[in-house]
Amino acid sequence: MSACFVRRPSHNLIGLLRTVFRAFKNRLSDLIDKGDALSSSTVKKRGRIVVGALAAVALSVAGITLVPSANAATVAFPKGPTPTNSSIEAVRGPFTTAQTSVSRLAASGFGGGDIYYPTDTSAGTYGAVVIAPGYTASKSSMAWLAPRLASQGFVVFNIDTLTTSDQPDSRGRQLLAAADYLTGRSSVRTRVDATRVAVVGHSMGGGGTLEASRSRPSLQAAIPLTPWNLTKSWSGNTVPTLVVGADGDSVASVTTHAQPFYQSLPASPGKAYLELNNATHFAPNSANTTIAKYSIAWLKLFVDNDTRYRQFVCPGPGAGLAVQEYRSSCANFTI
Repeated sequence: MSACFVRRPSHNLIGLLRTVFRAFKNRLSDLIDKGDALSSSTVKKRGRIVVGALAAVALSVAGITLVPSANAATVAFPKGPTPTNSSIEAVRGPFTTAQTSVSRLAASGFGGGDIYYPTDTSAGTYGAVVIAPGYTASKSSMAWLAPRLASQGFVVFNIDTLTTSDQPDSRGRQLLAAADYLTGRSSVRTRVDATRVAVVGHSMGGGGTLEASRSRPSLQAAIPLTPWNLTKSWSGNTVPTLVVGADGDSVASVTTHAQPFYQSLPASPGKAYLELNNATHFAPNSANTTIAKYSIAWLKLFVDNDTRYRQFVCPGPGAGLAVQEYRSSCANFTI
C-alpha cells in the first residue's frame, strides 16, 4: 500500500532520513561491488525493506501519520500511453497543458519563472522538473523545452535566476529554492508529487544541476545540458544523471566539461553521456528533438520509475546524424 504525508516533515527529520538512506545505499553498493554471496537483486530487495522500516520508525517518532493514497510515490508511477519513438519525439505529448507565472517579487531565492502543468487531474499527481538557464541567459532560452516536457506528464518550472551572471553553485541553490516553492507554495503544488523532483539546466545552469544533486541527493534525476563548471569531479553525486554535450562546443568543451563530469559520476544508480553531433554550446537554446527525446526518456525512467522508457536509453542511440556518441552505465541502473 502506498502512503503520503498528512503534514510535511521538518527539515531536520528530512536531513536525518537522507543521511540514513545515503549511508545504507552506500553499503548496498559496497556489497554489490565486492561480489558478496548475495545477488545484487537480493541485496536491493532487502535494502528497500530495511530502508522502508527505518523510514517508518523515524516518521513514527516524529509523530507523522501516514494514510493510504493513490498519488503517493510508489515503485512505479507511469503516466500516459505506451511510449514509442514517435511519441517522445513529438513536439507535444499526450497531456494538454496550462501555464501560470511566478513573479520575481513572489519568489524567494530565485528569479521567478513559468510553470507548465498537465490539466488532467484524473491521473493523480505528477513528477516535477525545474529548469535553469545558462550564463547571461533568461528563462526564454529554455522556453521551448518546458511545455514539451510538461505535455509528457510533468509539472515543469522554467525559472529565471537572480542575476544572469550567477555562477553554477548559486544556480544550484536557486534550482532547489524553486523546487521547494513549486512543491510547497505554488498554486499547482497539489498536482505535484514532492518526492519526485528533477533538475535540468543549460551551461552554468547545467553546472548548477550537478551542484543541486550534490546538495540534495533525494533528487530523482538531473540533466546537465552542455554544462559548465570549474569543479570536474562529482564522484559523490548519487542522483541519476544524463550529461548532454556537443561536439562543437567551444564554450564548455566536452573534453574539459561534459566528459569529465560523466566519467567522475558513479555508475549506480545510473548515468549516461549523450554527445550531440554537429552541434554547439547553444544547441539547447532552440527546439532539439534529440535533447527532448532522451530527456523525456531519462525523466520518465528515473522520476516516474517507468521502465517502459528504459528501451530508449539502454542501450541508447548509435552514432549518426544527430548523435556523435552515447555511453551509459545501463548494467548498474537502479530503478
